Amino acid sequence: MAEPTMYRGKTDKMTTDTTIAAEIGIVLYPDVQLAAVHGLTDLFRIAGEMSEASAGPGARVIRVTHWQQSGKQAQIVCVYDSHPGTPHAPGHLIAPPSLIMPAKMQPMDGFAAWLSERHAAGTTLCSVCAGAFVLGETGLLEGRPATTHWAFAEALAARFPAIRVETDRMVIDDGDIITAGGILAWADLGLTLVERLLGPSIMLATARFLLVDPPGRSQLPYGGFVPRLDHGDAAILKVQHWLQATGAKDHAVPGLAQRAGLEERTFLRRFRKATSLRPTEYAQQIRITKAREALEQSRRPVAQIAWEVGYGDAAAFRKLFQRVTGLSPADYRHRFGVAAG
Repeated sequence: MAEPTMYRGKTDKMTTDTTIAAEIGIVLYPDVQLAAVHGLTDLFRIAGEMSEASAGPGARVIRVTHWQQSGKQAQIVCVYDSHPGTPHAPGHLIAPPSLIMPAKMQPMDGFAAWLSERHAAGTTLCSVCAGAFVLGETGLLEGRPATTHWAFAEALAARFPAIRVETDRMVIDDGDIITAGGILAWADLGLTLVERLLGPSIMLATARFLLVDPPGRSQLPYGGFVPRLDHGDAAILKVQHWLQATGAKDHAVPGLAQRAGLEERTFLRRFRKATSLRPTEYAQQIRITKAREALEQSRRPVAQIAWEVGYGDAAAFRKLFQRVTGLSPADYRHRFGVAAG
């Protein structure tokens, strides 16, 4: 992969009174998303400027380096350094998002081995979105919580079954390993590291300057229900199509089992195996998805929407909606509604 030209040969200006708080390395693996690479580089530079404005002489700043495979031996080398002149010692290494879907990502054997070595030497490993698949190849996520983009969660769990994949939080800080969820969650991760290395006041100043929320967001409001339809069980697929077409208004197990042509116990077992959900949970996801659409695109009262998607008790609907999305229906409409007032 070509070296990113934006930073080729360019270094940040550093006063003699500036103190390097830490070095953060960004991993330039094949098909890495350069927008995230440059965005993180800029975010850490801005944080340093905020630190200098606040502390004056002796201000602590973050040294940013980029690391890439080079040469026939595919050695990992530094191709950009914001503050050159001293030996490298990245305390944190970040695997940014990928430009391609995880299924098409190249094997990362060289990077995985290098990241494992750095971790053994005390480096904290971080990832954003599909970067979790790069960390997954190190084996260091086994038995630990990690997050990725909600749309990639099943793929990550399938490829690395020992990882405890969680997508309700945007950032999971597990001490020596930090993972962030969405494609643009590099900002959340960057601010998390700024707070860790430069303190909360510099983090908040950086967030205000960038006009972004401080870390702590949830992925739940942004997530969507993506049903599994490629499992190969024709009887269950028939039921799934029927539930989708009818809005899951009727999801009683006896009727669903009859529609599938299966005994109830067999139906429940095969439905759970095929979809990873119980029929009631599956129906809830369909209904909440339709409620999301109604809240986004209309000004109809919440109680009316609850009735339309199959909930006679508006209070129960509000509780379920909050549990699934992390927001009340009113807050969800306020954030994502596009209908005219």
